[in-house]
Amino acid sequence: MPITRRNALRGGLTVAAFAAAGLNTHLAFAQRVTADPLSRDSVLNDPAIPAAGNPKGDITIVEYFDYQCPYCKKVHPVLSEVVKEDGKVRLVYKNWPIFGGISITAAHLVMAAQYQNKYAEAHEALMHATNRLTEPRLKELLVQAGVDVDRADADLVAHAGAIEAALKRSDDQAKAFGFQGTPAFIIGTFRVPGVLDGPGFRQAIADARAAAKK
Repeated sequence: MPITRRNALRGGLTVAAFAAAGLNTHLAFAQRVTADPLSRDSVLNDPAIPAAGNPKGDITIVEYFDYQCPYCKKVHPVLSEVVKEDGKVRLVYKNWPIFGGISITAAHLVMAAQYQNKYAEAHEALMHATNRLTEPRLKELLVQAGVDVDRADADLVAHAGAIEAALKRSDDQAKAFGFQGTPAFIIGTFRVPGVLDGPGFRQAIADARAAAKK
């Protein structure tokens, strides 16, 4: 699989657009930026967002997603299986609620759920939701996932500044990378817009590991 590389971000983060097997995912490169949210550490290690997969993994995958995006829900089990199978991938889910409305509400509540250590459970519940999200349905799903919704509402107020700042960082990053929609990924130091299948993710992970050794 051919890969084109170009340095784009402060801190050595390299971005690339490439085609996975059978998928045309080429998009224009992000322009050079120097804002703090685009530093390598902010992209890969945002302290406001808990890591899934193997927190000590040798490669990080960052996913920019929306809870109302059908493609995000389609790719979620595929990526989860690849990460589980690999065992050495650190996974960071970044809310990018571009569908507006209930997507924004969902993003805020899931971010608030981390203050009761339920971010992962909340995320999984909404990614597996098959019905259209409404606010009552959203809260019902979170309760089923073990989230104290009343506490989440309170934490949403208490930590409003931190939550809004984290969501803005994710939005700034996704736009700077030139992503046009969800899902979109940073795999290691490669920019990967669009949906990948299992082989596509495995190849991207292998390429990221190879690049890290250079």
